[in-house]
Amino acid sequence: MRIRGKRPPAGLEDLIKPEYRGLTVVQNPATSSPGLAFLMTTIARFGEDGYMDYWKKLKANEVLVTSGWKEAYWGRFTAASEGERPIVVSYASSPAAEVFFAKTPPKEAPTGAVTGNGSAFRQIEFAGILKGAAHPDLAEKAMDFLLSKAFQEDIPLQMFVFPALTAAELPEVFTKHARITAEPAVLDSGLIDRKREDWIREWAEAMLQ
Repeated sequence: MRIRGKRPPAGLEDLIKPEYRGLTVVQNPATSSPGLAFLMTTIARFGEDGYMDYWKKLKANEVLVTSGWKEAYWGRFTAASEGERPIVVSYASSPAAEVFFAKTPPKEAPTGAVTGNGSAFRQIEFAGILKGAAHPDLAEKAMDFLLSKAFQEDIPLQMFVFPALTAAELPEVFTKHARITAEPAVLDSGLIDRKREDWIREWAEAMLQ
């Protein structure tokens, strides 16, 4: 797979190289969860003292910022639209979705995912029971259902996320084309809780003005 005659980027550092100028589309972290995950990735990779320098270099390299994933993926990403950007921030399950929804499923995914060297952030979706819930018994039954093998095995092709239950079997399209990073970008959850709004504000001041 090549991008306009170039090899696909191997990590975050490639995106600021001159040969990738004007090829990347990302999402606003204030309005998009993939965009926020990508912002967290850059902070984990380059540190609080270095991530904004990285973003300024991305801006100088003509990165495009959209408000959300749909606008980026279905509106500007060359593999999924008439857009002009062959590199997009998305999910590591996107290649599986491209194969699954194709009119004639290809043997190989038409897109790839960069997941190594701290270039991907694990986005986890949660469900829980609120303290003081009016019907805790029913809530517990709902949680049991969400964690059942049947429900968990239905998740991948409904939401294109990996199940939480390790015993759940993955569909073949996932085992062949979806990826889980073995080298994720990691930030302490408490640090994210304390600094998230400050990071988003700093990002917006540098990238949207």
